[in-house]
Amino acid sequence: MQVTVRKRQFGTEKDLFALPVRHMKENNRKLSINRIFIVVTLLFWVCYVSSTVYKQMIEVTPNFRSAVETILYIVIVTLLDFSALMYLIEREGALKRFEQHTRVPRQNMEAHFSKRQPKMMVLVPSYDEEIKVIRQTLLSAVLQEYPDIHIVLLLDDKPKSGHQEAIDKLESTKAAVLDISKRFEGPSQRFKQSLRSFENKKKSKKKSQVDHGFEATQKLVQEYEWAADWLMALANSEKAADHVDHFFVDKVIKALADNLYLTSSAINKAISEEAAMSYERIHQLHCRLIWIFTFNISFFQRKDYLSLSHEANKAMNLNSYINLMGGKYKVEKIANNKVLLPVQENESFGLEVPDSEYILTLDADSILLMEYCLRLVYLMDQKQNEQIAVTQTPYSSFRGSPTRIERITGSTTDIQHLLHQGSTHFEATFWVGANAVIRKKALEEIAEVDDIHGFVFQRFIQDRTVIEDTESSIDLRRKGWRLYNYPERLSYSATPPDFGSLVIQRGRWANGGLLILPKLLSARKQLKREGKPMRRLEFLIRVNYMCSVAWASFGLLFLLIYPFDSKLLSLFILLSAIPYFMAMASDLKYLRYKRLDVFGIYGFNLLLLPVNLAGVFKSIQQGLTNKKIPFARTPKVDNRTSVHGWYVFAPIAIIVYSVLTCLTSYQDGNWPNALFAGFNTVAALWATISYIGLMNMVKDILNNFLNWLLVEEKSEKIENATEQSEEIDWRSILYYGEKEEKLSLRVAIEHHKAHD
Repeated sequence: MQVTVRKRQFGTEKDLFALPVRHMKENNRKLSINRIFIVVTLLFWVCYVSSTVYKQMIEVTPNFRSAVETILYIVIVTLLDFSALMYLIEREGALKRFEQHTRVPRQNMEAHFSKRQPKMMVLVPSYDEEIKVIRQTLLSAVLQEYPDIHIVLLLDDKPKSGHQEAIDKLESTKAAVLDISKRFEGPSQRFKQSLRSFENKKKSKKKSQVDHGFEATQKLVQEYEWAADWLMALANSEKAADHVDHFFVDKVIKALADNLYLTSSAINKAISEEAAMSYERIHQLHCRLIWIFTFNISFFQRKDYLSLSHEANKAMNLNSYINLMGGKYKVEKIANNKVLLPVQENESFGLEVPDSEYILTLDADSILLMEYCLRLVYLMDQKQNEQIAVTQTPYSSFRGSPTRIERITGSTTDIQHLLHQGSTHFEATFWVGANAVIRKKALEEIAEVDDIHGFVFQRFIQDRTVIEDTESSIDLRRKGWRLYNYPERLSYSATPPDFGSLVIQRGRWANGGLLILPKLLSARKQLKREGKPMRRLEFLIRVNYMCSVAWASFGLLFLLIYPFDSKLLSLFILLSAIPYFMAMASDLKYLRYKRLDVFGIYGFNLLLLPVNLAGVFKSIQQGLTNKKIPFARTPKVDNRTSVHGWYVFAPIAIIVYSVLTCLTSYQDGNWPNALFAGFNTVAALWATISYIGLMNMVKDILNNFLNWLLVEEKSEKIENATEQSEEIDWRSILYYGEKEEKLSLRVAIEHHKAHD
């Protein structure tokens, strides 16, 4: 497959070196400064509110307009300062956690899993992803050092497409899954045989204990070196075309190989020093090789079966497979549609889906580092953590981005990683859907029973909003479960490489928070009644997480377009905001970006203003109409994603309006407004040129114009399919009855029509 390599833009980073797995332990000085920042933010906010109320409401008698302006301005400043304060509080939580975190030794984990091996099911939902991207994700799951792991690629592509290219791509994806399974068969069999040989020699007792132990450790060195060599050969066979490929080869395959080389060297050193290793320890080290190279991998297509949901979103893709776990099914054809029916005991079956104690959900564009499963499940297996339902490492970004917008998006992703780590300190963790280990028992507690095409269906993960992980977090919290962010960097995920794909992703993120807020309020009341009250800081962090996009977007919009009285502006506003920007600049430096990138992020957020507003309005629309918003997937493609709709013109409108506001305010002598509008002009102009590109904007404008001008002729395939589907089928009539059969088929057709 030919891969298009993006041309590196000026101003990006060439450093491909990833951030360390373990966070640096910060000194007390940084923590003290952060607390000063918190105090300063609160102090100057109080100074601003009290001085403004006195000058505008008490010192003079305000008219209605000035009173409304004053109240609105105070509310906007208060909400923005509140978000800044939450940033600083979560930052303090992260600093404390990094200072307190101690890594569990490998030997402890290996000893634990040698006695207890809970089953793990890895579910990778995928829709129209590049084969290379899927393959890297699957290999990162395959190379997890975990016993009894099952990996399933949940293909959401249409089983029968009218385009040969889509059919070929789907078949190639399936072939890639089978190729992974076949490639690892040799090493898996070798290490299983090696362990059997070791166990048999132990039982034979033909040699002394010392001789057997010496021979066994020598053999172990050979096995570890062979495994490392095999992985290095695999790494060298991979084509590294871009920064993600380099990361995958270096941090997933070669890092594991280096660790195996290191282990073999350590065993060799023990032999040279004539240090005896126990039978249990040698057995554990043999098992480790088996855990790395032994797995079960397959693919599943829910849209092959009418008895499963066909709704086009990730939540229902996951729900469909989780519904089947632990069961045996026969495949029957009803009205030319396949359905899965549970079988009775001793009855023949065509599909068996194993059950598991833990489920790992992994986006098809995410990559796990070694020990992800081992460390997270070990954490959840501890007795004191029995109430943890979800644990994860919030994903980080791949370094060495070839485009400026991917780099700045990556910087915001890495900052969010820090904030998510801090939220766990206050028990305010949110499930971030890119990767997570989930206790299946917890999902079963929040499941809701529904009906899909006449079949009983359980919704473990709600799809009422497009941010299903956020809503599920509240559902779990309401049932008394905890969520936890493991304080290391063990997962990475792709960030949008262009403005078009960024618009789709961020529009989805901005949609749904307001809809979930009532559920949070209800959960807080319920927990209080049950004598398990939600901590105040947890509640405030959760409210900020769900609603800050809404109030920040509306607040910034008002500040941009409304000519507020210059008397409402105050030095106190600037002073209350400075700690937030100084803290973010420090965090950017800590994450190996530049401190000045804080201004780039501000301009970046100006570009996202219309995107966020659209997401908020969609939430309001859904709340009023009770109709779900379609799930928009983020494209992960090698070429640029075109921008549709008013998002093409919005950056231009922001720049033009900021210029006009600056000139008008200057002429009116409103210097603070003129400076603010001027700064917004420069920031928005720089962001537009740097992150979108003038030529790309011209192309998108022309593309939108042509799409509006040319009307696509409607296809008659759906109508023909409807007519064919309503032909009499005696099996379906006997199974459904006439009325139910027609209704089910109509529902199925509508689902396909909506997806197309």
